Amino acid sequence: MLEKLFPRNEHKVERVLRVIVGIGLLSLAFTGPKTPWGYLGIIPLVTGLVGSCPLYTLLGIGTCPREGDC
Repeated sequence: MLEKLFPRNEHKVERVLRVIVGIGLLSLAFTGPKTPWGYLGIIPLVTGLVGSCPLYTLLGIGTCPREGDC
């Protein structure tokens, strides 16, 4: 059931990039300009760790070339 709600629709490389970007944005909330906009980094961080993007699911797209590659 959880696989239907959160299908794997991100390629491994995209997942790594999302985690890196998420950590980078979150660091802005604690260092640098210390802006609350940095908390938006939670979104790419979580989607990268889970491997499922809700927007991709709604639009019916994905970056996985084949089912077993994700």
